[in-house]
Order: sequence, then C-alpha cells, then structure tokens
Amino acid sequence: MSVTVRVPAKVNVQLAVGAARPDGFHDLANVFLAVGLYDEVTVTPADSLRVTCSGPDAAQVPLDASNLAARAASALAARHGIAPDVHLHIDKDIPVAGGMAGGSADGAGALLACDALWGTGTPREELLALCAELGSDVPFSLVGGAALGTGRGERLTPVEVGGTFHWVFAVADGGLSTPAVYREFDRLTAGTRVPEPAASDALLDALRSGDPKALAATLGNDLQASALSLRPALSATLAAGTEAGALAALVSGSGPTTAFLAEDEAAAHAVAAALTASGTCRTARTAVSPAPGATVLR
Repeated sequence: MSVTVRVPAKVNVQLAVGAARPDGFHDLANVFLAVGLYDEVTVTPADSLRVTCSGPDAAQVPLDASNLAARAASALAARHGIAPDVHLHIDKDIPVAGGMAGGSADGAGALLACDALWGTGTPREELLALCAELGSDVPFSLVGGAALGTGRGERLTPVEVGGTFHWVFAVADGGLSTPAVYREFDRLTAGTRVPEPAASDALLDALRSGDPKALAATLGNDLQASALSLRPALSATLAAGTEAGALAALVSGSGPTTAFLAEDEAAAHAVAAALTASGTCRTARTAVSPAPGATVLR
C-alpha cells in the first residue's frame, strides 16, 4: 500500500516585500501562479521515518529530519497521535533551491499523501494551518492555481486567471539561500522607507484577461535587486532571454532561477533553446500556468 501525490512548482508574478517585522519576517503581497513542473511524493508504511530522493539535483536534497516532507509527516502524525513511520520518496523535477518552492511542494505533497495513507481525514483548513506552520510557501503548494498570499505569504486569497500563460525557467548552477536574499534586501533598503506591500490591480486585471502582453507589463519582484546583488551573473541570463524574444524576464522568487514569459508555446520553445545555447544557465525548461495544486495520483 502506498500513496503518490503530484505537486507543482510556482512562479511569483508579483512579489511585493515590506520592511522587516520584529519577528524577522517581512509582510508580503505575493501573487503566486502554480506552473506545470512537478515533484511526486510517494509514501509507504515503514518501520521508521526515512526519506529518499531521485531525479535531477537529487543529491542536493537533504534526507534528514530537516527535509520539509519529513517535517510534514511528523507534524501530521503528532496532530493525530500516531507514529510517523513512513518511507517518503521524492521524485524531483522542480529545480532545487531555485526560488520555485520545490521544498515547500514536497512538504505539501507529504501532508496530503500521509493523510490519505493513514486515513486520518484531516479537514482542509487544518491541513492549510499545518502547511503555514511548515513554511510561508507551503499552503500555496497545496492549493495551486493562482492566489494572492499576504502576511508572510501564507494567507491565501484565490485569484482569477482567464487563460494559459507560457513560461521558460532558466536553471542556474547552485542555489541561493532565501534568508540570505532577504538579509540583502534589508541591507539594500536600510535607511529608506519601504512601502506597505500591496497587490497590483493592473497585474490582477492582466491575469483575469489571460493576455500575456498585459501580464508582461505588470510583473514585479522586490527581491530581484537583492538576488542580482548576490549573483550578478543572473543579469546575463535575464538579458539572453529578453533578446530571444521573451515578453518579460524576472528572477523567480528569491532566485536563482529566472523566469521568462512568452507569447505562446512556440515562442517559449524558441526562448528555451536560445537560453540553453547562451551558456548563461545550466538548463532551460518550459511550462504552462496555472497548474493544479497537490493531487493524489494513486
């Protein structure tokens, strides 16, 4: 008996960041789109909790208790007073440490899979609360589609999307630490007034319209300058994708993956080919959005 859950990556089409709060977090207005790059999390009964991983960059995934999938299984088991005795296998296709919420996806996938395996029937609101305890991006990985995240990103409001958007993701060598990117944001904005984060009405209108050119004109990421400060080479990747015909280019979340919005499927494949040939990234992947959230496959 095992359960497999498929869970998507995300791109932040808007990431508005407020000043650091007393608890060290930042208030956000974070417009998430789930994209069709997926990890699969399979849970099987075992004598104790263990994690294995396969797929691209699997060697970079921690297999100890710090793994978000392991933490999710432990949290759900504690909620129901049972032992988290499962083997969690992650089949990884979302770039690791790339600003696309791969670890968060695995946490959400493990929660849903363990809940199905154990027959614990946890209400959706409780699952979302557990997700929020695990990390700011984990609730959206469970929900998928499109949503506005406020607070530190964990409080979600669904967002209407009127069409399919085509993306290219350029995967960089090595990761970028999200806490390090936020520290750099604090350094770069020190002594300035950081405005309260708010969702862009123009961006929300563009998503509703399904018009990629309208969306391209409204994309924004307040962490981009921080990511570029820590990894200046990303500027060349952004330029290569733009020169290849992307409608817009931005750092995905805290990076170092860069995201390119294309007009249609053919344009996306052309941008991906140009990025791969440019030598400015390790690989380039195409994907569409929005995509469904965590889904039990079998």
